[in-house]
Amino acid sequence: MSFHAQILTLYPEMFPGPLGVSLAGRALEEGKWSCAPIHIRDYATDKHRTVDDTPAGGGAGMVLRADILAAAVDDALARQPTAPILAMTPRGAPITQARIRALASGPGVTVLCGRFEGFDERLFDARPQIEQVSMGDIVLSGGEIGALMLLDACIRLLPGVMGATSSGDEESFEQGLLEYPHYTRPSDWEGRMIPEVLRSGDHAKIAAWRKQRAEEDTRLRRPDLWGRYKDARVQPASNVQQKNKD
Repeated sequence: MSFHAQILTLYPEMFPGPLGVSLAGRALEEGKWSCAPIHIRDYATDKHRTVDDTPAGGGAGMVLRADILAAAVDDALARQPTAPILAMTPRGAPITQARIRALASGPGVTVLCGRFEGFDERLFDARPQIEQVSMGDIVLSGGEIGALMLLDACIRLLPGVMGATSSGDEESFEQGLLEYPHYTRPSDWEGRMIPEVLRSGDHAKIAAWRKQRAEEDTRLRRPDLWGRYKDARVQPASNVQQKNKD
């Protein structure tokens, strides 16, 4: 069974887009995943195919209507009832690599792409199974770019997509840290040398250096990740000490 992605969008022509080339494109051709963009306007009820209206209470922009979106969501859920449904919105929780791995291990995903000022909040009250997610503390012109990012992150983890099964094991976030830095030939570039340890052939020393650099870079660049990483290391140690006391 392949990974199936449904995308509820006002711009179905954006899919598969860049996911039709490189690793994701080859996986699409090989049937490892499939893509079904669904036009939200197909669920409009008037001749103008209206999907939005002015915000209650006033303000700029337009808001996607709950009744139209609910019809699209319900149809998508009927087609793929076991797949989680995610709404791309800057109001959502930032997506994590752990969540991506969980999604990639399932049957697929349905992604709802926002536009304009966003969604009528009643949609989420009435359909609590919709998971609101974001790609970080940024605002895009629509959810489609975020959906492409999310799907790419999932697709590359599908069996057989990356060359080696261990290809992603040491990447950023997989162990709670940023990935260590990489180097390649030439060994001397503008007077800057590849670190000697990486040219030593001593695999134990290389592994230790990479772990040290991953920790150092995470501490300096992402103190939020570093804090969680330290807490995760302290917790198991505390559990062991408690068991020894018992």
